[in-house]
Order: sequence, then structure tokens, then C-alpha cells
Amino acid sequence: MTLSERTQIINLVQQEVIPAIGCTEPIAVALCVAKATETLGSKPEKIEVYLSANVLKNAMGVGIPGTNMIGLPIAIALGAIVGRSAYQLEVLKEATPETVEEGRLFIEEKRITVTLKEDITEKLYIEAVCTTGSQQAKAIIAGGHTNVVYVALNDKVLVDSQHVEQEETDEAPLELSLRKVYDFALSAPIDEIQFILETAKLNKEAAEESFKGDYGHALGKLLRGSYERNIMGDSTFSHILSYTSAACDARMAGAMIPVMSNSGSGNQGISATLPVVIYAEENGKSEEELIRALMMSHLTVIYIKQSLGRLSALCGCVVAATSSSCGITWLMGGSYEQVACAVQNMIANLTGMICDGAKPSCALKVTTGVSTAVLSAMMAMENRCVTEVEGIIDRDVDQSIRNLTRIGAHGMNETDKVVLDIMTHK
Repeated sequence: MTLSERTQIINLVQQEVIPAIGCTEPIAVALCVAKATETLGSKPEKIEVYLSANVLKNAMGVGIPGTNMIGLPIAIALGAIVGRSAYQLEVLKEATPETVEEGRLFIEEKRITVTLKEDITEKLYIEAVCTTGSQQAKAIIAGGHTNVVYVALNDKVLVDSQHVEQEETDEAPLELSLRKVYDFALSAPIDEIQFILETAKLNKEAAEESFKGDYGHALGKLLRGSYERNIMGDSTFSHILSYTSAACDARMAGAMIPVMSNSGSGNQGISATLPVVIYAEENGKSEEELIRALMMSHLTVIYIKQSLGRLSALCGCVVAATSSSCGITWLMGGSYEQVACAVQNMIANLTGMICDGAKPSCALKVTTGVSTAVLSAMMAMENRCVTEVEGIIDRDVDQSIRNLTRIGAHGMNETDKVVLDIMTHK
């Protein structure tokens, strides 16, 4: 692997694996509103928000950090009142009880409207229009949770990269494969990838904080209690489930607890991190082994999401749990062939799990994903692998991944519409 390619991969991971407080869709909406408010130069009297269906779906039922409230209105209000765009996905970290009360009043005064943006192909699209008197500012985020593509004040356009062609460079585009992910994780100089340890610190702290409280459905806390001892057993497996679901519990309930996200999703970051961390810690693995396994897991998420897209009808835990299965398999002593086998086993099992928005019960899906990750790793270590004659699995693991992402990005589009229709007509 060339130095240039290695640098590209490291830059990509650092760009995609970042801290976030709260569910990334409503937080991205708050970020867009904050950007429009800053452009306006004063607190708006009225805010109009236009969202793609996938953003709307993921923002309806999730807790907003520090508010004890659910959904978009309070995220939008706080984006205008206290949001700072420089904080990116931690845009609301300066919220206080006083600003939350101010936000409640903003909502009660009916200053906010939220509308589904029709006739757009972009699945991640957020448009915020803030108005005060005769002054109006607009900001648009599209394609990525922090990707501001348009900013305007009245008739003056300040930023417009919506239709800009990607600049040509001498650098070849980065093309990943599972083999390249595996080789990079195991061969990159350890000092260049050591930063990935921050995912372990942040996400484990989130789980441990969740154990102290009563967040969401408290699945992690429940699994750690008498059920762990009496039904599941006090084992590495049960600890993986309790830690992963606990971090998700806190995040989905709107706890003011940062987690390390991956590809714009905190739950993906949690699911790619904690199963690997708990397995490594409880099986005496070295720090270097943990770093390499975490890098393999997180980079696999990024690789799969490149063809799946930021948001889709497919639950993101399918992708992240598949990736953690890679890291666990390698920590078990698995070869590349066995890591690939774990991926095949995961795709054969979890493909088709729907995303019906971000909400506290995501902890159940995360737990289903990571339990399957451990099972798939165990099967792979016994060289038991789903074969190409079975369902959507191909002999080539990268083709199997493309089959998975094709189903999630295209095949489940009608499912996505039905899910949103059900959610908005309850």
C-alpha cells in the first residue's frame, strides 16, 4: 500500500469517525438552523425547515440531549437559541435548563414549521429558512450530516456548492475492498492509527454512564442485572450485549453524553466499537491488537456505507455489527478468509432489517446485531461459512457486500415509503 493511499484512508477515517451528542439527524437539523441563524445575525422570529423523508423518519421519535423532550421542534428551537455551527455534531452542547425553557416557549408560540421536501433524490437533505422582519437567511445541508452546501442572506448567496463538480486532482480516487481494509488495519504504523482508541474511551464511558441512570428502555441495565446472571450467564457475550445496548439507551433517550459516531451515526459508532472493546479487554488482548481490531471494524463500516449511502431503509446496525464481527474474528485469531466468512454469515442473516427511525427501541436492534456478530465470528472460526448457493451470498465477499447495499439503497425504497407513511399517520 502506497503512502498516499494510506494517508487517504487515515484522513477518511478521521473525517467519518467523530464525536456526536444525540441522534445525528435531529442534531444535523439543529446544526443547519444554527448556521442559518448565525447568517441572519439575530434570533429568528420564524423558522421553516424542509426535510427529506429519511431525515424526517430518523428525527421524529428520539430524545434531544439535555431537554427531556422528543423530536424535531425542540432541536430546531435550540439550534436557533443556543446552537453554534462550529461545534458540528455537538452543536447543542451549551444547552441549559434556561435555554430549554426558552425553546419550549418558542414552540408554544408556533414559530416553527416542518415540511417534507418533495421531489428530491438526496436522502439526507435539510433546508432551514430563518426570518426576522424583512431579513431572511437560508442554509442547506445535504449528502452528509455536517455538509453545508448552501448559505444565503436575503438575495445574497454566500455559499453554493450544490451543483459544483468535484475538482480534478492528481490523486487517484480511494477504492476500498474488504481485503484492503484488512491489510490496512494490520499493516499501518501503529502511531498513525492510535487515534481510533478514542472511540473505545468515549463509547465505553457512555455505556457506563447509562448503567447509572434509567435511559430509554434501559435494555443495557436490564441485561446487566439478574438476567445476566440467571439467564444469559456472566460471560463476555452478555457483557458485549449489555455495554452496546446501554450506550444506545443513553444516546436515543437524549442524554447529554457524547459518543463517537461513524459515517454520521452514533449507533453505528457504538456498534462498531463496544463489541470489539469488550471482547479484547476480557480476553487479554494488547493495546495494539485492540487498535488494529477497532480500525478494521470502523473502516469496514465506512467501506460498506460508501455504496449503501448515509441514510437508507436498511438499519445501520446491520452494517456496524457486520464490521464489529470482522474485528472480533481477527481478535479470535482469524485469518482474512475467516474475517470474510464472518461478513458472509452476517449478510446471510441480518439483511432486510428495516430502519423505522431513531428511537429508544434502537437498543433492541443494536443488541440483535451484535449478538449475531459474535455468532458469525464463532462460525467463521470453525470455518463454517454461508455459501454462494444460499440466497444473496456470492463467492466474492465484496460482491456480497454490494448485494447487501443494493437491497438497502434501492430494493427497499418502497419499504421506506410505507414505513414513513405508517409513522406519520399514527
